[in-house]
Amino acid sequence: MSLTVPPSLLHAAESGPVDDEDFVACVRDSLPYAWRTVSRVVADLRSGDAEFADNVVPPPTEAERGQLLRALASDAIRAGLERHFGVRLAFQNCHRVAAFRLSAVESDTYRRFVSTRGQLLNQSPELRNC
Repeated sequence: MSLTVPPSLLHAAESGPVDDEDFVACVRDSLPYAWRTVSRVVADLRSGDAEFADNVVPPPTEAERGQLLRALASDAIRAGLERHFGVRLAFQNCHRVAAFRLSAVESDTYRRFVSTRGQLLNQSPELRNC
């Protein structure tokens, strides 16, 4: 799954720095499932006072799974999403996306989520399809 880069954005990148909002718009338009998933998780986070909110629903298709993997495996895309939404994103099992409040990234909750132990404990037979 690749980004669909408009000619104007490609020209801007060839000429120098790219505006963050233009990049994020390209991500939103190119990876709509990933965008909706991250947006929903961020909205869930903002609607309460928990340190984080997460998605535990697997993508309905392999194409949508690919979008999520593409968005969160790319340092540039992930960082752009984090700056846009003002959160720290974490990722497990090809679909468990979590949004953490920036104030929580030094917390035990965050460290547990992103730890190797957390990854291993999050495995189950129904999640091994990814």
